[in-house]
Amino acid sequence: MIYKKWLSAATMLVMLVAAAKTVEAGYCGGTSFRVCPTSACSPVGDYCQAKACPTTCYKVVKDVVWDQVTDVCCKQVYDTICEKVPVTCYRNVTETCYREECYTVCKPVYKTCYKTVTYTVNKPVHSTCYRTETYTVSKPVYKTCYRNETYTIRKPVYQTCYKEVSYTVPRRTYKTCYREVCHTAYRTETKTCYRDVCYTVCKPVTEYKCITVCGGEWRTTTQHCPGPVMTKVIRDPGTWEWDPCLCRCVYKPGCCRTVQVQCPGRTICKKIWCPKPVKKRIACTRYVQGVKRCKVPYTVCRQVPYTVRKKIPYTVCNTSVECRVKRIPITTCHYVTECKTRKVPYTVCQIVQECRTRKVPYTTCTYVQECRTKKIPYTTCTYVQEVRKRKVPYTTTRKVCYTTYKTVVRRIPRTVKCRTTRCVPRVVCRKVPVTCCPQPCATPCLQPCENGCSTGK
Repeated sequence: MIYKKWLSAATMLVMLVAAAKTVEAGYCGGTSFRVCPTSACSPVGDYCQAKACPTTCYKVVKDVVWDQVTDVCCKQVYDTICEKVPVTCYRNVTETCYREECYTVCKPVYKTCYKTVTYTVNKPVHSTCYRTETYTVSKPVYKTCYRNETYTIRKPVYQTCYKEVSYTVPRRTYKTCYREVCHTAYRTETKTCYRDVCYTVCKPVTEYKCITVCGGEWRTTTQHCPGPVMTKVIRDPGTWEWDPCLCRCVYKPGCCRTVQVQCPGRTICKKIWCPKPVKKRIACTRYVQGVKRCKVPYTVCRQVPYTVRKKIPYTVCNTSVECRVKRIPITTCHYVTECKTRKVPYTVCQIVQECRTRKVPYTTCTYVQECRTKKIPYTTCTYVQEVRKRKVPYTTTRKVCYTTYKTVVRRIPRTVKCRTTRCVPRVVCRKVPVTCCPQPCATPCLQPCENGCSTGK
């Protein structure tokens, strides 16, 4: 790079020296007054007369043109990577435990006792005695007698005749039938089943794994960028020609041409990130969930349907018409007189005196003193201390670990080549024809005109 830089600088210097010499030689020494002859410096003819002659000159006009230049550069781009990292967290679990606590209570003990009490009572003694008593009773004596009695009766004599009559009788026939009716009944069946209950047990497992950590370093690189190419306008060497109107040699400048000139370059120092992965061995503790099972009994009650059939009686009534013939009795009555004899009973009562004896009871009461004994109950209360146990609940807190995943965002740098377009100004020169000295001078003048025409010096 340094060699190329010095080489381009030396080339530019040589070109400038050669251009200076070429210009000096092209103008026939016009750029240096030392080589100009004396006859060329003396005024030739009238300046105002030469000014009056129209001469076509060329004026250089500079236009700015913008060129698009594409540069290739490197830029650093960061890629975002999301990865899940396991994080061990703890949460507090509250449990209710029970501890046994002893306490003393006074328990009353009741006891029933008896005491003996002697007391005297008067006991009545009843005695039943009988005495004989005589009394007279009037006893009626009844006697039944009969007497004959004649009476006349009218005796009806009945005579029965029959006549036939036809009639219709609706006859109903009843029949008992049975139909089977099915209905569903339910009975309860109890069954003891066992279900497997799974519960999770966390067991810590320590593992070692190698992870790759993105590291690296910054390195400084030097890059040489060439300078921009500029357009330079160079005029070719002019020539001296004899002008018969002026009777002298007139200098005509050369043509202007465009030359591309390379400007000096520049050195760019930039830092480049060089990734360097580093392997590290880390210890990871994870909890493996183990599933344990236990059988828990439970009772299943279900209603089992069963079909019950029973016969329900029902009566079917059939009605039919039946023609019958019945004989209707017709009774005629006439009375016949008849004499009859009957015995009419009558009762005769006689009073007869009768002497009877009866025993009349009477009761005598005497009191006898008697000593008796009775037990009177009474209750005594004594207190006995008794030690009892009770369960007192208390709350304990323990930490339970669980693993969650946390999303970590990392940015990984990488170098990407990109192209940028920039606009570089470039000057383009072009010649525009102009007319020099359009008006003649009234008096001869030896000085240059206002419009810039020279006298030839």
